Amino acid sequence: MSGTKVILRTDRTYLRELVIGDAEAFFRLNQDPLVMRFTGDEPFGSIDDSQEFLINYSDYRDNGMGRWAVIDAIDDVFLGWCGIKYSPNLDEYDIGFRFFRKYWGNGLATETAKACLKFGFSDLDISSILGRARFENTASIRVLEKIGMKYSHSFESKGKWVVYTLKREELP
Repeated sequence: MSGTKVILRTDRTYLRELVIGDAEAFFRLNQDPLVMRFTGDEPFGSIDDSQEFLINYSDYRDNGMGRWAVIDAIDDVFLGWCGIKYSPNLDEYDIGFRFFRKYWGNGLATETAKACLKFGFSDLDISSILGRARFENTASIRVLEKIGMKYSHSFESKGKWVVYTLKREELP
């Protein structure tokens, strides 16, 4: 997509800012009950709701980072999203990812999350990043472990969640 800010590249993808043109893909991603099963988020009610979310998504402007669209480097297809989000109320940075189910199991989450961690530590000068996953979401927990994060603690909030952390100096 020309004119869209590319944040970083991996072997198979590039990550760029989410744009209004992503509304339909973003909506479809959040309509899959298996994709949404462990997120704690509600799916969008319509493409218009997805578009409204993207219009009002202010993380790039407010924090200089956020969730980024993951795009296939060969055919420019929207695969999902990955990125680092800052939560001012908690004063913490967290890594997150969400992909269409047909791209699960081929290492894309690990590849893009690892690149985001490196970017966060080197380019954004973040000292510590965490990742959260539902206790039952073993695939996401495995990704957090593969990118070098270590179990920190668990908590209850509409189910059991685990928290993994990584400090800059611990980056593999």
